[in-house]
Amino acid sequence: NVQTIAKKVDKDKIDKLKQWMETEKRRNDMGLLSYIFASDNARNLKKLEKIAKLVEAKEDQYKAMSEEDLKNCTNVFKQRLKEGETLGDLLPDAYACVREVADRVLHQRPYHVQILGAIALFQGRIAEMKTGEGKTLTESLPAYLIALEEKGVHIVTVNEYLAKRDSEWIGKIFRYLGLTVGCNLSKVDAKLKKQAYQADITYGTNNEFGFDYLRDNMARRKEDRVQRGQHFAIVDEVDSILIDEARTPLIISGMGTKGSDGYIKADSFCRTLRKTDYEIDEKEKSIRLQASGIKKAERYFGVNNLADIDNIELNHYINNALRAHFIMKRDNNYIVKNDEIIIVDEFTGRLMEGRKYSNGLHQAIEAKEKVRIKEESQTMATITFQNYFRLYHKLSGMTGTAKTEEMEFNKIYNLDVVTIPTNKPVIRKDYHDVIYATENAKYRNIVEEVKRVHETGRPILVGTITIEKSERISKELKHAGIKHTVLNAKNHELESQIIAQAGRLGQVTIATNMAGRGTDILLGGNPEFMAKHKMKELGYTDEQIEFCTSFDTTNETEELKKAREEYQTIYADFKKETDAEKEKVLALGGLHIIGTERHDSRRIDNQLRGRAGRQGDPGSSIFYISCEDELARVFGGDKLKAMMNLFRIDEDTPYQSRMISSLIEKAQKRIEGMNFSMRHAVLQYDNVLNEQRKIIYTQRNRVLDGENIHSEVIDMIDEYAKKIVFEHLDENGSVDTWDLAELNKALMGTVFPKDYDNFVTAEKIEDMEVEEIADLVSQEAILLYENKISKYKEELGIDLSQYERGCLLQHVDVSWMQHIDFMDTLRKEIGLRAHGNHDPIVAYKEEGFDAFDKMIERIREGVARFCCQIEIRVEYKPMPNLPKRPTMIEEKPKTAHTTTTVGRNDPCPCGSGKKYKNCCGKEE
Repeated sequence: NVQTIAKKVDKDKIDKLKQWMETEKRRNDMGLLSYIFASDNARNLKKLEKIAKLVEAKEDQYKAMSEEDLKNCTNVFKQRLKEGETLGDLLPDAYACVREVADRVLHQRPYHVQILGAIALFQGRIAEMKTGEGKTLTESLPAYLIALEEKGVHIVTVNEYLAKRDSEWIGKIFRYLGLTVGCNLSKVDAKLKKQAYQADITYGTNNEFGFDYLRDNMARRKEDRVQRGQHFAIVDEVDSILIDEARTPLIISGMGTKGSDGYIKADSFCRTLRKTDYEIDEKEKSIRLQASGIKKAERYFGVNNLADIDNIELNHYINNALRAHFIMKRDNNYIVKNDEIIIVDEFTGRLMEGRKYSNGLHQAIEAKEKVRIKEESQTMATITFQNYFRLYHKLSGMTGTAKTEEMEFNKIYNLDVVTIPTNKPVIRKDYHDVIYATENAKYRNIVEEVKRVHETGRPILVGTITIEKSERISKELKHAGIKHTVLNAKNHELESQIIAQAGRLGQVTIATNMAGRGTDILLGGNPEFMAKHKMKELGYTDEQIEFCTSFDTTNETEELKKAREEYQTIYADFKKETDAEKEKVLALGGLHIIGTERHDSRRIDNQLRGRAGRQGDPGSSIFYISCEDELARVFGGDKLKAMMNLFRIDEDTPYQSRMISSLIEKAQKRIEGMNFSMRHAVLQYDNVLNEQRKIIYTQRNRVLDGENIHSEVIDMIDEYAKKIVFEHLDENGSVDTWDLAELNKALMGTVFPKDYDNFVTAEKIEDMEVEEIADLVSQEAILLYENKISKYKEELGIDLSQYERGCLLQHVDVSWMQHIDFMDTLRKEIGLRAHGNHDPIVAYKEEGFDAFDKMIERIREGVARFCCQIEIRVEYKPMPNLPKRPTMIEEKPKTAHTTTTVGRNDPCPCGSGKKYKNCCGKEE
């Protein structure tokens, strides 16, 4: 009875009790059937809630701890692990501890929903958390917990700015608790990389983690490797990294052999073509020559039949030139900067410096843009993101938009998605799409919309999908006299500054794609960013400013104390300003989002929308579409335009309906399905190579780790010697029919020394079977090699095991590069098998493994031949200007041999008749 209890407890407890009673009543009313039919997400959340309550129940316990006790928690937790407890047992305490440290160090205590997300991450799942819900702080809880195992935690971000920022910002929590934090950047040497990987928690980009893995598996010495395995990874913007970027494999290349002439000539040919000479499939983004184009090519290049097998390389140049000219667009797919072609990520709008299009496409674009053509490279190592991230013992991720791709996450990475509720209800107003007949009409009306909203003072974010479109909108707004800021790949250095202030009163921002920006748009402006900027203007260093914002007084000097006080004063002033401005923006309706076009992926559109309405703020969003937009045009825009013309709808009259939005969404789903098929095909092909990659890399690591491979080398010599015998002697023949001279010739310079003449004679092998002869030859080859090892060890003190390892590495690396090149060529050609009712994947797998077996055989034969023929010569040369050795007896002068190279067992040049090692060699 609530009223009876009311006499004994305070009002807060009464409210909590009422809330609990209502929850219990709803649960009981729900019944068994309702529970069964509840969504998977609801059931997942219910399980997470139980664990979250255990975390929150310990809040007071950790609040009461002293600084010393709180810092000692890491040692306590590690001891509990040693005593047999699991990470799951530690979770409530570890999470409660990190929450308290975050509050003390960053003045940010993770909300209830962030605890839910953190539990999902620990369980190896994807936490879908809306923009502004604090994903970066959420990751600190599972990262700390799993770092207690001391096996390394990788936090993967989409760019180096975020990796550096988060390692410094969230790293304060970890350092406070006694853990080490590393930041893996691309432009640092191997020593610093190794230090970053040795840290308990390492921040870095997906590209750098993947490339380091490939580089480690190309290392020639154990100490050159930087990583220490793949234990646990938290992937920020997981959909961008594991889905959007998964179509492009990571490739490490070396210098190739093809020159630039072919690209220049193919580029000149493409400039002669008309639209009727080629056909573009916009859905597949592919291009091919029509009959008229083929005739032009045959005349231009002077060939009779372009389809002839001898013209494969010519087709390679032409196809790349066609793609470069008519599919790849400047300021959309790439930009030209400092006489270089730099790829633009189609999903994030960022520059991908250091990355190149493969298979000659990059060189074709360089020819098109008249910049210096760099040599086409040869692939030395490659892996897809799918197969790299599947190496991790446990994988998890965060994003604001993952549910639409849950099937792919589940199928490829075995990850499920848990949608975490927002901390406050979303009250953003999302309007139906507005469609216009022409692109020009659409842009005119976007400018009118911006003008109308801008007059009220509301901040506006205009989202575009390409650099070209953002610059067009910017030009239109300039013409209309509207002051604005542009964020695209050309000025991405100002990204954080632009995004941080995009919520200010009257601010208009144009941005190309909003995936993984990592900086929240705060209504009224970001006071912390403004205060840091002011501190820089006053001359403070980045390290001093970081200390000012850490709220950690450890090792504080007078100078730092003064800087902290000044920062707090500046921050307080800006906070008053932004708070007052925020109230005005809220009263006007919050941030207004204008999408200028629908993206191929619904997730990118949702990311743009999600920039408004964070943490319960008001906001609105609307998309403007035209029948001439690429997405609408490719998937039925012409029919829609014809319908609008039929009803005589004016060009500037918008057409708005759910049907239009539904058609666009269906088109997006079709493209997403096509993209998934492409990614899945990439994965299926790479799975074949991945199995082979595991074998090769495992063998390399055994060698690098110093494992003794002598017995394996002996097996290789045994196999190779016997193979030579079986190739030259017919099992059904006899001594009279066998060509023993040819066999001895084959054995010399392979498993026997070059001067080892006529080992196999008719007298020696009389009445012997071929198998017995093979055993005889094998035993002799092995004996010669073992004697050589003993000789070098005894006389020179040289252990041949290091040469065995070096030899194996050399043969493996060269053969593996050739095999990758073959597999790449095979993959391009294997698609033709589909025309003969053969599954290309099956054919690729069969031929790929046949080629791999042959490669392994070549490696074993190469190692056997090298080891059998190895000769070590030590050159002894007198050191110049050595003082004469003092002696009591006048010695007979010996013949100088400053220009003579002599072996230790050769006759001494002084004429004594002794071996050099027993004569003058003693003196040297």
